[in-house]
Amino acid sequence: MKALHYIRSVIFIVQMYLAMLVVGVICLPWAVVSRDGAYAAVRGYSRYVRWSLRVICGLRTEVRGEVPTGEIVIASKHQSFLDIIMITSVVDRPKLIMKNSLRYMPVLGWYGLRIGCVPVRRGHRAEAIHAMMNAVHDGNAPSGQLIIFPQGTRVAPGAKLPYKVGALVIYEETGQYCVPVAANVGLFWPRQGLLRRPGLAVIEFLPPIPPGLSRPEFRSTLERVIETRSNELMREGGFGADELSGHHRGA
Repeated sequence: MKALHYIRSVIFIVQMYLAMLVVGVICLPWAVVSRDGAYAAVRGYSRYVRWSLRVICGLRTEVRGEVPTGEIVIASKHQSFLDIIMITSVVDRPKLIMKNSLRYMPVLGWYGLRIGCVPVRRGHRAEAIHAMMNAVHDGNAPSGQLIIFPQGTRVAPGAKLPYKVGALVIYEETGQYCVPVAANVGLFWPRQGLLRRPGLAVIEFLPPIPPGLSRPEFRSTLERVIETRSNELMREGGFGADELSGHHRGA
């Protein structure tokens, strides 16, 4: 049975990247003349990935909570590429802080820059954040939902990494509401490896955190609500309390 899951996973991955190329090429003329075309391509592709994941691998996806709109910061638990796919499939104008290396990837890199994603060089995160804030204040960055990952990288289920300063800086500089996002997607689509396990992957938009909190208060609130709800979602997905505590001790 596991061998069959691997075969299906490989088929899914191959067609996923082929679909990225097809969608990217088809939507390119529209995306060049209008950012709306780029947003439509990203949203349409993300929805296709969710559909094909269910059909090929038996992995269903569910988005819970109220999907945010307008100028807002989204601070998400990041366990794999799937949480990005699920968020961009439902928000209307997403933009992310992304690894600088991704800007050179065919299709993905160009579309990322077109929708306003901010490339970040490893070790230069603060510099990139301030550059992005300058672009926002100058009116050069597109409006929309800024998606950040407070821990700065993909985190395996149960592992514990600190929440970094970048999310705090963005929260302070923008003065916007921040919507936390919890997830259990790493149980089914791991941060590394080919296997896509069947089940129900969930992300959940949580109640927004209002602007104006102090740095310590914002950080503790953000970490508490994301980690608490993510742990609940992981237990719902079959990840036991002993596994969570074991990963925390070993992180």
